Amino acid sequence: MASVLRFVRLPRRTLRLQLTLLYAGFFFACGVAVLLVPVLTVKQSIPEGASAAAIAQIEANSRGQVIRAVATVIGLVVLSVGVGWWIADRFLRPLRTITATAREISASNLDRRVSLGRRDDEFADLGKTLDSLFGRLEASFESQRRFVANASHELRTPLTAERALIQVALADPDADAQALRSTCQQLLVLGEQQERLIEALLTLACGERGVERWDPFDLAEVAGKVIADRQGEAQRRGLRIDATLGAAPATGDRRLAESLVANLVDNALRHNVADGRVEVVTRADGGQAVISVCNTGQPVSAGEVDRLFQPFQRLGSERTGHGGGHGLGLAIVRAIVGAHGAALTANARAEGGLDIEVRFADRGKID
Repeated sequence: MASVLRFVRLPRRTLRLQLTLLYAGFFFACGVAVLLVPVLTVKQSIPEGASAAAIAQIEANSRGQVIRAVATVIGLVVLSVGVGWWIADRFLRPLRTITATAREISASNLDRRVSLGRRDDEFADLGKTLDSLFGRLEASFESQRRFVANASHELRTPLTAERALIQVALADPDADAQALRSTCQQLLVLGEQQERLIEALLTLACGERGVERWDPFDLAEVAGKVIADRQGEAQRRGLRIDATLGAAPATGDRRLAESLVANLVDNALRHNVADGRVEVVTRADGGQAVISVCNTGQPVSAGEVDRLFQPFQRLGSERTGHGGGHGLGLAIVRAIVGAHGAALTANARAEGGLDIEVRFADRGKID
């Protein structure tokens, strides 16, 4: 018997089938209830003292009514199955459209959208939600493609330069120790550039991954350490760092917070003007730790501010150039801000430069 049942494939219990059976079951239950009424009340309808012939006639009429009722119920059930199948198909048609569209969409075809016409029901809400999801996925994939292309270019450029230096040194039969030493020094410089780029990419990846462990720290202490480490560079560039470091207790990843402050200060030092100034302020405001970094510099249009926080972007160019960093500093800042659930505000200063503020949210509000 079991072997026979293995070859008997029951129909798939689709939602359409379940709705059809629900409609038919409702009609069947109502019909049975109507059918039981004359069966249960037949004896109560026989008057007292009725003759045997009258009782037989009443029972015969009752059996006839029951037979007609049974036939009616069977007809209604059959009809309800057909009507229920048709109604379920009409109601579930938008769901099939959504399913078909979702199956057709892939990583290379994320521009497709669910089209349900002018419906205004739960299916329309589902379609809009999926369209919003597909839009975010498309933007994410496009951003990832641009990031990979830019990262590949940034990594390939120093590798190409290193290869050219080595080929030139090997092709020169008269190369002496001094020439080879000079080539090695140039290779070391290119290697340091690659190391900084790889370190920046790793920091960006860590920031986008999120905070794994939340620990308390003082943002003022973090900023003080970063500023002390960069005073020498500020003096070489002819810049002044003004720091007002008030206590700013925060919760999060101290290492990522230090990277955030370092990139803010490095960006302010790198994109500045002669005899410029960098102002760093930390404070506590309403239970939130706040750090603001302001710097003098070249004028920045308001429309370019948001673009500067994209990977491999810099002022006045779609891509980074050489000698001015890789354009990852502010992208790292934005990733770390997002990982901590903090708020980032950046404004272009009328006299030139940027005014950037990061406000760390209370840990309790994040949870």
